[in-house]
Amino acid sequence: MQLAIQHRTTYHYSSPSGYTIQQLRLRPRLEAQQKILHWEINSPGKHQAFQDAYHNLSELLVVTGAHTDINILAQGVVEVSAPLQGRIADHAELSPLIFTVPTRLTASSEHLLDFARSNLQPERCDTQQALQLASAIQRTVSYLSGSTIVTSTASEALTQGSGVCQDHAHIFLACCHVQGIPARYVSGYIDPESSDHAESHAWVDVWVEQHDYAGWVSIDVTHARLMNDAYCRLAIGRDYESASPVRGVRRGGGNESLSVSVSVQTQATV
Repeated sequence: MQLAIQHRTTYHYSSPSGYTIQQLRLRPRLEAQQKILHWEINSPGKHQAFQDAYHNLSELLVVTGAHTDINILAQGVVEVSAPLQGRIADHAELSPLIFTVPTRLTASSEHLLDFARSNLQPERCDTQQALQLASAIQRTVSYLSGSTIVTSTASEALTQGSGVCQDHAHIFLACCHVQGIPARYVSGYIDPESSDHAESHAWVDVWVEQHDYAGWVSIDVTHARLMNDAYCRLAIGRDYESASPVRGVRRGGGNESLSVSVSVQTQATV
């Protein structure tokens, strides 16, 4: 399957900004189950490519001179295949233990700790147990667009009982972390098919140990299913803040408005 993706991010400032710096994670990761056929990023300013600490293909975007708008367009075609049983080959040689450390967004609370202990055994899990945790989160926290913001924590979303894919992922990570199980955040795109969920998506990788495999398995918590060929992976990290597609700061500019549009269309391979 091929995914034709277009991702536009537009910032508008109420008064001129003299300096903006953004970290872009807008290029699909180099992984066995996805191949970049074509990809480009267009925006004003200067770009410097690098790999971040998690081996995400990243760029530093710097815009200088007075500006009231920044338009960033990432687009291309990626050939994707479904990883066998959701298993992700990882050659980055990063210890999975670095993904057991809670962050501000995945910090535990008494409520979250009780939920984790009720739905996940400590220290190790297999794929079936991970999917059961995803199903428990799906039942407990309904998908409701606009019910949270990017700074909402896992504990807040769990207590509220509603959220979006980012919140589902954070709750899953928090549950794994309090039980000593490595798990990491994934940002990327999904073919929405008939779903009303956005094409820009977030899910998780969890470290499983079972008789025939020890490694990462990728799970879409929002849909309580294994990652398949409907997904394109952009970045991994400890949470949204370390894997977000666009993140930065500016000098001046007054009030800011942000609009994001994402389109994902499928086309069969020949």
